[in-house]
Amino acid sequence: MTPLEPRPFRHYLSKVPEVTIFFWIIKILATKVGETFADFLNLTLGLGLTLTTVVMSALLAIALTIQFRVRGYVPALYWLVVVLISIVGTLITDSLVDNFGVPLMSATVVFATLLAATFGLWYAHERTLSIHTIDTPRREAFYWLAILFTFALGTAAGDLAAEALGLGYGVAALAFAAVIGAVWLVKNGLGPVAAFWIAYIATRPLGASLGDLLAQPPANGGLGLGTAVTSVLFLATILCTVAYLTITRRDRPSLDAAAARTQARPSW
Repeated sequence: MTPLEPRPFRHYLSKVPEVTIFFWIIKILATKVGETFADFLNLTLGLGLTLTTVVMSALLAIALTIQFRVRGYVPALYWLVVVLISIVGTLITDSLVDNFGVPLMSATVVFATLLAATFGLWYAHERTLSIHTIDTPRREAFYWLAILFTFALGTAAGDLAAEALGLGYGVAALAFAAVIGAVWLVKNGLGPVAAFWIAYIATRPLGASLGDLLAQPPANGGLGLGTAVTSVLFLATILCTVAYLTITRRDRPSLDAAAARTQARPSW
């Protein structure tokens, strides 16, 4: 058995869900919430970037503490952490750009470097980046750190494409959707682990661009739905989908499926 092949029992206790169509639906919705809800707290409610970042970071720390304490995958808790990380990742990027004047290109490079370093350390310690082996505290710590940097990177890259490069939200969303489509087409050549992480990174700027397209006023190139409406809409959809998965357990592997993985490479 190689390091990339998780043991059946260990896989069954994995702290992350199976990567199904529901996974990607909630992930993209969460990226939109991160973009719109952060703007709602910061601008609409007038909390300001600093206070909003502090409050949401504290909530994330509480959620992560609970997440690390549970033994297996709990849909509501897992996706709560993802939504909070989406919001905090957006706020970190916005704080660097708006409060400290860091150019979007520089922010994109910085977060890409931090993400690459996280992957490097993760692989050096665990010899795998497969999400099907998130079954120890250290692996889970690397996993959530990588997730945070993917959201921060995606926010910077999405804003860079849509605003700094002048593509507009619609064109930027199509561009990142095309990247995801290309990854799907060549996933066998890339390998399942690399394909997953590239797609995961690309869904963040896709969601950010779509969120801005829906929420921003027409004068800024959006559809004018507003951050409050879009945040409520996306959160309600996430809640319904997570409730469905909690009841049906469709995103949890069976013991037979886990055992089958020992005979093949990890999949998406």
